[in-house]
Amino acid sequence: MEIKTRVPGMIQKINVKVGDQVKAKDVVAVMEAMKMEQNILAPADGEVTDVAVEAGERVRAGAVLMTVE
Repeated sequence: MEIKTRVPGMIQKINVKVGDQVKAKDVVAVMEAMKMEQNILAPADGEVTDVAVEAGERVRAGAVLMTVE
């Protein structure tokens, strides 16, 4: 399952790496959008199989941040 952004912004922090196990609603990343920090949550339990962004990177709305399977 891909985790995507809803709005454009800048990735402030990535809290997971490939191979990490996550639970639904874990905060996997923090993004700044519209001058506010937004937590990016895991949609379901699983393993992080890909992290497509880095801290400090600007992303567009709909960008894939990571994959959880």
